[in-house]
Amino acid sequence: MTDLSKNPVADRAEHNAFFPSEYSLTQYTSKKTDFDGFKFDKPYTGGKHKVLMIGTDERYIEMQNGKLFSTGNHPVEMLLPMLHMHHAGFEIDVATLSGNPVKLEIWAMPEEDKAVMDLYNQYLPKLVNPKKLEDILPEVLAEDSPYIAVFIPGGHGVLAGVPHSKDVKKVLDWALNKDKHVITLCHGPASLLAAGVGEKAEDFPFKGYELCVFPDSLDEGANQAIGYMPGKLQWLVGGNLAKLGVKIMNEGITGQVHKDRKLLTGDSPLASNNLGILAADELLKAVK
Repeated sequence: MTDLSKNPVADRAEHNAFFPSEYSLTQYTSKKTDFDGFKFDKPYTGGKHKVLMIGTDERYIEMQNGKLFSTGNHPVEMLLPMLHMHHAGFEIDVATLSGNPVKLEIWAMPEEDKAVMDLYNQYLPKLVNPKKLEDILPEVLAEDSPYIAVFIPGGHGVLAGVPHSKDVKKVLDWALNKDKHVITLCHGPASLLAAGVGEKAEDFPFKGYELCVFPDSLDEGANQAIGYMPGKLQWLVGGNLAKLGVKIMNEGITGQVHKDRKLLTGDSPLASNNLGILAADELLKAVK
């Protein structure tokens, strides 16, 4: 067997941009997920409550060395939690900051996982033509809002724009004030930084919360060594959250999930199925 390269692969669509190395994809991706069926007893059938998913519309993030990482949302981190929530009876609306299509790391798509791929094809029209977050804020924030939760999937693409968005801040403020669920995993918790936009550090709304997040040590270490990224990130998710008083519950990536009040988080793509099970369970409790 030929040794696979650990050099990031050039993205032919963009100057100085790179995909993960061939070797790194063997470590971080799989043709199938660990989905093994739904764990809830009965789905919600009321038809009134929905989930708002905020996807990334950015393909590239710049590394410290000026190279671009060709990324987006991780498909397993997006689709597997969606699968559980959708089949638990909750329609999912898709929004991006610009209204441009959701960007996915197609190189991580579990192509041989029928349940996940069926859901992907069902939601593809919404992913290609999402709502613009700013345009639907009046509906999201309304007293009779149909939304019961906000879901923000991971993938490094979430680092572009979402953590600095005033529109995302408004959604997170709404979720906290109205006791709605916030569901996110891996690098997705970077989105929580948006809650601090315009706030003093000591007033960070998620201060004191516990969560799981992709470890900074892997972004700084293994992700460099195996060529997953073409350079180091300009800032680190866990470190920035910790500075604001958030407690990180995981050190590695084991599929760990955590619930703190209405915040549901997971540590990595490995947590996607566990987070979906947890989210479906918690949302069904909320509508009883």
